[in-house]
Amino acid sequence: MPTPFGTYIHINAVTVLPGHRLHVVFDNGAEQIVDLTPFLFGPLWGVLQDEQLFAQVQVNPDTGTVEWPNGADLNPVILYDWPEVGMRIVAERQARHAAPAPRTNMQAFANAAGS
Repeated sequence: MPTPFGTYIHINAVTVLPGHRLHVVFDNGAEQIVDLTPFLFGPLWGVLQDEQLFAQVQVNPDTGTVEWPNGADLNPVILYDWPEVGMRIVAERQARHAAPAPRTNMQAFANAAGS
């Protein structure tokens, strides 16, 4: 069951594992191994397919999130709930990135202008 709304969870430690996985330790003592492989696409996340860059993940002590030097970060609740929500989040991102950019119908503009 996902974390109740309003619950604050922070990450105390993160360890990089082979295969773009993270071992995450939360402030409530829970631990999670998260495979981010299917998440690593698009302009921000795709560069983290580079294992050396992926391995530069750190815990931000002020926010309790994991962050990478390129600005990518993940909410601790997402990582905590990854077994329940991870694949849905990946599918939503894939759909968003696959959606074609909105197109302008120039003929409609021309017709409206009386051309």
